[in-house]
Amino acid sequence: MGKRHCLFIDFEFTMQERNVRMKEFYPEIIEVGIVSVLEDQIIDQFSSYVTPLKFPTLSERCKSFLHISQEQVNKGITFFELIRKMEEFNKGYDLTIVTWGNMDMKVLRHNCLAARIPFPFHAAELDLSMEYKRFFGDQNQTGLWKAVQEYGKEGTGRHHRALDDALTTYNIFKLVEKDKRYLEKPKPTTIGDRVDFSKLLNEFA
Repeated sequence: MGKRHCLFIDFEFTMQERNVRMKEFYPEIIEVGIVSVLEDQIIDQFSSYVTPLKFPTLSERCKSFLHISQEQVNKGITFFELIRKMEEFNKGYDLTIVTWGNMDMKVLRHNCLAARIPFPFHAAELDLSMEYKRFFGDQNQTGLWKAVQEYGKEGTGRHHRALDDALTTYNIFKLVEKDKRYLEKPKPTTIGDRVDFSKLLNEFA
Protein backbone atom coordinates (compact mmCIF):
# COMPACT_ATOMS: atom_id res chain seq x y z
CA MET A 1 0.00 0.00 0.00
CA GLY A 2 1.52 3.33 -1.09
CA LYS A 3 1.53 6.49 0.93
CA ARG A 4 -1.79 8.31 0.91
CA HIS A 5 -1.50 11.52 -1.09
CA CYS A 6 -4.50 13.86 -1.39
CA LEU A 7 -4.82 17.08 -3.36
CA PHE A 8 -7.54 19.38 -2.05
CA ILE A 9 -8.49 21.61 -4.98
CA ASP A 10 -10.79 24.57 -5.32
CA PHE A 11 -11.40 26.80 -8.33
CA GLU A 12 -13.30 30.01 -8.82
CA PHE A 13 -14.89 30.43 -12.25
CA THR A 14 -16.14 33.14 -14.58
CA MET A 15 -19.90 33.72 -14.65
CA GLN A 16 -22.27 35.56 -16.95
CA GLU A 17 -24.32 38.59 -16.01
CA ARG A 18 -27.58 37.46 -14.48
CA ASN A 19 -29.87 38.32 -17.41
CA VAL A 20 -27.40 37.99 -20.29
CA ARG A 21 -26.85 34.83 -22.30
CA MET A 22 -23.59 35.03 -24.20
CA LYS A 23 -23.34 32.66 -27.13
CA GLU A 24 -20.97 29.75 -26.51
CA PHE A 25 -20.18 30.96 -22.98
CA TYR A 26 -18.76 28.40 -20.56
CA PRO A 27 -17.23 28.85 -17.07
CA GLU A 28 -13.47 29.28 -17.06
CA ILE A 29 -11.08 28.95 -14.12
CA ILE A 30 -9.90 32.34 -12.83
CA GLU A 31 -8.46 31.34 -9.45
CA VAL A 32 -6.93 28.12 -8.14
CA GLY A 33 -6.15 26.87 -4.65
CA ILE A 34 -4.35 23.55 -4.10
CA VAL A 35 -3.40 21.94 -0.78
CA SER A 36 -1.17 18.87 -1.10
CA VAL A 37 -1.44 16.46 1.85
CA LEU A 38 0.77 13.40 2.30
CA GLU A 39 0.02 11.02 5.17
CA ASP A 40 -2.14 13.67 6.90
CA GLN A 41 0.56 16.37 6.68
CA ILE A 42 0.32 19.47 4.45
CA ILE A 43 3.45 19.33 2.29
CA ASP A 44 2.67 22.04 -0.26
CA GLN A 45 0.18 24.78 -1.12
CA PHE A 46 -0.39 26.73 -4.30
CA SER A 47 -2.60 29.71 -5.06
CA SER A 48 -2.89 31.92 -8.12
CA TYR A 49 -5.22 33.89 -10.33
CA VAL A 50 -5.64 32.49 -13.84
CA THR A 51 -6.30 34.46 -17.04
CA PRO A 52 -9.26 32.99 -18.96
CA LEU A 53 -8.59 31.98 -22.57
CA LYS A 54 -11.95 32.34 -24.30
CA PHE A 55 -13.73 35.15 -22.41
CA PRO A 56 -10.99 37.20 -20.69
CA THR A 57 -13.28 40.10 -19.62
CA LEU A 58 -14.98 39.42 -16.29
CA SER A 59 -18.67 40.23 -15.85
CA GLU A 60 -19.70 42.75 -13.19
CA ARG A 61 -21.57 39.94 -11.43
CA CYS A 62 -18.43 37.80 -11.33
CA LYS A 63 -16.27 40.64 -9.95
CA SER A 64 -18.75 41.59 -7.22
CA PHE A 65 -19.63 38.00 -6.23
CA LEU A 66 -16.04 36.74 -6.02
CA HIS A 67 -14.34 40.05 -5.10
CA ILE A 68 -11.85 39.46 -7.89
CA SER A 69 -10.75 42.38 -10.07
CA GLN A 70 -10.06 42.38 -13.79
CA GLU A 71 -6.49 43.49 -13.03
CA GLN A 72 -5.85 40.50 -10.73
CA VAL A 73 -7.01 38.08 -13.43
CA ASN A 74 -5.04 39.89 -16.16
CA LYS A 75 -1.86 39.41 -14.10
CA GLY A 76 -2.62 35.74 -13.40
CA ILE A 77 -0.90 32.70 -14.85
CA THR A 78 -2.14 31.32 -18.16
CA PHE A 79 -4.36 28.24 -18.26
CA PHE A 80 -1.43 26.32 -19.81
CA GLU A 81 0.80 27.29 -16.87
CA LEU A 82 -1.96 26.10 -14.52
CA ILE A 83 -2.00 22.69 -16.22
CA ARG A 84 1.81 22.43 -15.99
CA LYS A 85 1.61 23.27 -12.28
CA MET A 86 -1.02 20.57 -11.76
CA GLU A 87 1.14 18.03 -13.56
CA GLU A 88 3.91 18.78 -11.03
CA PHE A 89 1.50 17.85 -8.22
CA ASN A 90 0.58 14.63 -10.04
CA LYS A 91 3.87 12.81 -9.45
CA GLY A 92 4.41 9.70 -7.34
CA TYR A 93 2.20 8.11 -4.70
CA ASP A 94 -1.42 7.01 -4.99
CA LEU A 95 -3.22 10.26 -5.61
CA THR A 96 -6.77 11.25 -4.67
CA ILE A 97 -8.26 14.57 -5.79
CA VAL A 98 -10.67 15.91 -3.15
CA THR A 99 -13.13 18.68 -4.02
CA TRP A 100 -16.31 20.07 -2.49
CA GLY A 101 -18.92 19.32 -5.17
CA ASN A 102 -18.31 18.00 -8.68
CA MET A 103 -18.12 21.33 -10.53
CA ASP A 104 -14.37 21.87 -10.11
CA MET A 105 -13.35 18.75 -12.03
CA LYS A 106 -16.17 19.21 -14.59
CA VAL A 107 -14.99 22.75 -15.39
CA LEU A 108 -11.32 21.68 -15.47
CA ARG A 109 -12.16 18.87 -17.92
CA HIS A 110 -14.20 21.21 -20.11
CA ASN A 111 -11.47 23.90 -20.05
CA CYS A 112 -8.88 21.28 -21.08
CA LEU A 113 -11.13 20.12 -23.91
CA ALA A 114 -11.67 23.70 -25.11
CA ALA A 115 -7.90 24.38 -24.98
CA ARG A 116 -7.21 21.00 -26.66
CA ILE A 117 -4.82 19.81 -23.99
CA PRO A 118 -4.91 16.58 -21.97
CA PHE A 119 -6.53 16.48 -18.53
CA PRO A 120 -3.59 16.69 -16.08
CA PHE A 121 -4.58 14.05 -13.53
CA HIS A 122 -4.62 10.27 -13.40
CA ALA A 123 -6.12 9.94 -9.96
CA ALA A 124 -9.09 8.83 -7.90
CA GLU A 125 -11.60 11.65 -7.36
CA LEU A 126 -13.60 12.23 -4.20
CA ASP A 127 -16.53 14.65 -4.01
CA LEU A 128 -16.44 15.40 -0.30
CA SER A 129 -19.86 17.08 -0.35
CA MET A 130 -21.46 13.75 -1.39
CA GLU A 131 -19.43 11.88 1.23
CA TYR A 132 -20.63 14.40 3.82
CA LYS A 133 -24.23 14.08 2.60
CA ARG A 134 -24.13 10.25 2.78
CA PHE A 135 -22.41 10.27 6.15
CA PHE A 136 -24.84 12.65 7.82
CA GLY A 137 -27.93 11.58 5.86
CA ASP A 138 -28.65 15.13 4.67
CA GLN A 139 -31.41 15.41 2.08
CA ASN A 140 -29.66 18.19 0.19
CA GLN A 141 -26.07 18.88 -0.63
CA THR A 142 -24.64 21.29 1.91
CA GLY A 143 -22.50 24.29 1.00
CA LEU A 144 -18.87 24.12 2.05
CA TRP A 145 -18.95 26.80 4.74
CA LYS A 146 -22.36 25.71 6.03
CA ALA A 147 -20.88 22.22 6.50
CA VAL A 148 -17.94 23.51 8.50
CA GLN A 149 -20.28 25.61 10.67
CA GLU A 150 -22.44 22.53 11.31
CA TYR A 151 -19.30 21.07 12.85
CA GLY A 152 -19.16 24.09 15.15
CA LYS A 153 -16.03 25.32 13.39
CA GLU A 154 -15.21 28.29 11.20
CA GLY A 155 -13.92 28.21 7.65
CA THR A 156 -10.33 29.18 6.93
CA GLY A 157 -9.89 32.75 5.69
CA ARG A 158 -12.57 34.04 3.35
CA HIS A 159 -15.28 32.16 1.49
CA HIS A 160 -14.88 32.10 -2.31
CA ARG A 161 -11.13 32.50 -2.14
CA ALA A 162 -9.77 29.37 -3.78
CA LEU A 163 -6.95 28.52 -1.35
CA ASP A 164 -9.11 29.30 1.71
CA ASP A 165 -11.85 27.03 0.35
CA ALA A 166 -9.32 24.27 -0.41
CA LEU A 167 -7.99 24.50 3.19
CA THR A 168 -11.56 24.48 4.54
CA THR A 169 -12.28 21.36 2.44
CA TYR A 170 -9.21 19.71 3.98
CA ASN A 171 -10.39 20.64 7.49
CA ILE A 172 -13.83 19.07 6.87
CA PHE A 173 -12.15 15.99 5.37
CA LYS A 174 -10.19 15.52 8.62
CA LEU A 175 -13.37 15.93 10.72
CA VAL A 176 -15.36 13.43 8.62
CA GLU A 177 -12.49 10.90 8.63
CA LYS A 178 -12.22 11.22 12.41
CA ASP A 179 -15.97 10.65 12.84
CA LYS A 180 -15.91 7.66 10.50
CA ARG A 181 -13.08 6.08 12.49
CA TYR A 182 -14.98 6.73 15.70
CA LEU A 183 -18.11 5.02 14.33
CA GLU A 184 -16.14 2.08 12.99
CA LYS A 185 -14.60 1.28 16.38
CA PRO A 186 -15.73 -2.12 17.66
CA LYS A 187 -18.36 -1.95 20.36
CA PRO A 188 -17.07 -2.70 23.84
CA THR A 189 -17.70 -6.28 24.88
CA THR A 190 -20.60 -6.89 27.24
CA ILE A 191 -20.30 -9.00 30.35
CA GLY A 192 -22.24 -11.68 28.46
CA ASP A 193 -19.45 -11.84 25.85
CA ARG A 194 -16.79 -12.20 28.53
CA VAL A 195 -18.44 -14.84 30.67
CA ASP A 196 -19.25 -18.31 29.34
CA PHE A 197 -22.65 -18.78 30.98
CA SER A 198 -22.89 -22.49 30.09
CA LYS A 199 -19.77 -23.21 32.16
CA LEU A 200 -21.05 -20.99 34.94
CA LEU A 201 -24.40 -22.82 35.05
CA ASN A 202 -22.66 -26.22 35.10
CA GLU A 203 -20.77 -25.19 38.22
CA PHE A 204 -24.03 -24.47 39.96
CA ALA A 205 -25.82 -27.54 38.63
